[in-house]
Amino acid sequence: MRKLKINIVFGITVLLLGCMAKLPEIVATIVTEQTPHDTDDPAIWINPKDASKSIVFGTDKDTDGGIYAFDLKGKIIKNKSITNVKRPNNIDLEYGFKLNDSTKVDVIAFTERERHQIRLFSVPEMNPLDHGGFKVFTDVTEPEFNLPMGIALYKSSKTERLYAIVGRKAGPMEGYLYQYEIVSDSLGVHANFVRSFGAFSGKKEIEAIAVDNETGIVYYSDEKHCIRKYYAEPSMGDKEIYCFGGEYFKQDIEGIAIAKYEDKGFLIVSNQQSNTFNIFDLKTNVFIKEINLGTTETDGCDVTTESLGSAFPNGLFVSMNNDRNFYFHDLATLKLIE
Repeated sequence: MRKLKINIVFGITVLLLGCMAKLPEIVATIVTEQTPHDTDDPAIWINPKDASKSIVFGTDKDTDGGIYAFDLKGKIIKNKSITNVKRPNNIDLEYGFKLNDSTKVDVIAFTERERHQIRLFSVPEMNPLDHGGFKVFTDVTEPEFNLPMGIALYKSSKTERLYAIVGRKAGPMEGYLYQYEIVSDSLGVHANFVRSFGAFSGKKEIEAIAVDNETGIVYYSDEKHCIRKYYAEPSMGDKEIYCFGGEYFKQDIEGIAIAKYEDKGFLIVSNQQSNTFNIFDLKTNVFIKEINLGTTETDGCDVTTESLGSAFPNGLFVSMNNDRNFYFHDLATLKLIE
């Protein structure tokens, strides 16, 4: 009996130590310069003329906030950065937005929480395309229901239409996300409301949103509940496809990045309070592994599998760190493909 008790105690001790063991850190290739206030979410723009001159944009979340542009050495590019932004939260990027019959531009879109709007700028010119901002959630009256946080751009492979899918600080149990079509006409660029969709557990908030343009699927973090999966294409309806992965997170489910190869895809999601990332199979939603990239309390992240020259020949993973900066990892170090 005494031997049995000793074995049980030993087994519990080993289990607890195993749970407490820290994963080995995958050291960042580059750590960026610091922003003035509070980093939150990045977006990677790939320069079509020279990938080694690509830019990483990152939000600096404050009343006196901004969008900071970084080169691949992690240095701030002042003339590509945007300041005097009232609490920018999340950012996303899309290529080839049609301004008119002959002009296409790459664009970044980001939320400006304290002005209750989203912003749209051309890249790399950094010209505003939004007449000062597009107001969102204009039909709500509840406190915090009109404070935009998360944003993802979706370019339909069926219609070439560009959409912004926007989350907020708080919202209803159904219809938490609003989707807007970004259109251009003789009077300029506009954001037209298309639909509200998306369930919410009510446990915390919905911020991180990412879209797979190829399949037309949107993923978002219901922070203390699960990763939710819907159709981004409005014509496919508002029914939830899956709610998965919540059991693999300590508390908050945060930033989402989609890494796609020719025959395989991955969902990389911040496990915020564990200071790690969980990786799932994009097609099956199956959990693959957890990794430690050295960041603390990560909110947003972004990824590209394309080579960015000699600095990041295997692609780039960017993640927010709680020390007012971003970490750049050569994508091969995450060992998605082994």
